Amino acid sequence: MTAHVIADDAEAVAVASALADDFRAGASARDAERRLPREELDRLSASGLLAVTVPTEHGGADVRAETLAEIFRLLASADASLAQIPQSHFAYVNVIRRQGSEEQQKFFYAELLAGRRFGNAQSEAGTKHVQDIRTRLEPRPDGSYVLNGLKHYSTGALFADWIPVLARAEDDNLHVAYVPSDAPGLTVIDDWDGLGQRTTASGTVRLAGVPVPADRVLPHHLTFRGPQLHGAIAQLLHAAIDAGIATGALAEAAEFVRTKSRPWFESGVDTAAEDPLLIQRFGELALQVRASAALLREAARAVDVAQAHLTDDSAAEASIAVAAAKVHAAQTAVEVGSALFEVSGTRAALVSLNLHRHWRDARTHTLHDPARWKVQHIGRYVLNGTRPPRHGLL
Repeated sequence: MTAHVIADDAEAVAVASALADDFRAGASARDAERRLPREELDRLSASGLLAVTVPTEHGGADVRAETLAEIFRLLASADASLAQIPQSHFAYVNVIRRQGSEEQQKFFYAELLAGRRFGNAQSEAGTKHVQDIRTRLEPRPDGSYVLNGLKHYSTGALFADWIPVLARAEDDNLHVAYVPSDAPGLTVIDDWDGLGQRTTASGTVRLAGVPVPADRVLPHHLTFRGPQLHGAIAQLLHAAIDAGIATGALAEAAEFVRTKSRPWFESGVDTAAEDPLLIQRFGELALQVRASAALLREAARAVDVAQAHLTDDSAAEASIAVAAAKVHAAQTAVEVGSALFEVSGTRAALVSLNLHRHWRDARTHTLHDPARWKVQHIGRYVLNGTRPPRHGLL
């Protein structure tokens, strides 16, 4: 596989904007038919966008967090499923940057620049809680490992060249094993049947005696032993997806009202777009969407500041800013996805129009982790100066 190498932040945003425009046209049909976006993902890989966080010394653009967030917002405004697929990709690129040896970085950065994709095999169902990881990385006499476990919600795995697997080693610490998608003993099952984000293929990964060389394992537990931005960057991309969903839903609602809705007979106007009550509601929704976008930019800039000078305080500021952006964007995505029907009228509820995909995508994606805990951490930080905990969900 070959891929274009993006030069800088401006080019990255321009490429994302152009791809989003192209992907938007087929998004509804892909969702309605659950047609997996393999061709679109190949275009995403070939565009070079999946390598934009590769450091400059390794040939990448090393774009700002603000740019990365905008890439995801643009893509999600066109197709929320398509935007969700590479979210874990960037999270596990970040693990390599943080914990990879020089040789590991050299190898994997070359893979990324060639257009290779990372999936994920992280979450497990039926355990005590989300951080109760039971997949095991068992050592062999020659220094290599064997992986055994069962993963769920493995977004991106079906389309991946490499599948990062979160597992516990003999010392019970968390490690990430980077496993090629064709490794013996690894099976990716397309059994995702969520009401939203239908084409993410976020199904099951089975690991039965999967061999892993020692140089494909990274000590992820060390990420959280000092100030870190792993969780903030991962959550920033989730916030960008929610902000993008809201942006796309509002745009489609406005287009529907302008071209298809009828005015209410009591309004005394000729078109629905002239109805003062609809104008008021669109103004309210636009304020919410703009506020989410502004909070997203503010959060991304806080991450960029912290990356330049990482301390406990700068990491805390970034995490809190991202938490605020995520809470607001999640609420906005769900509200705008629902309000689309309120402003558009009865016809908007037709299944054939598939306008409900925006609400379904928002409702599904915002279940990733509870916003209520983010509000708790924001409150503790503001009231008592309590820094948020170091984990991958904040």
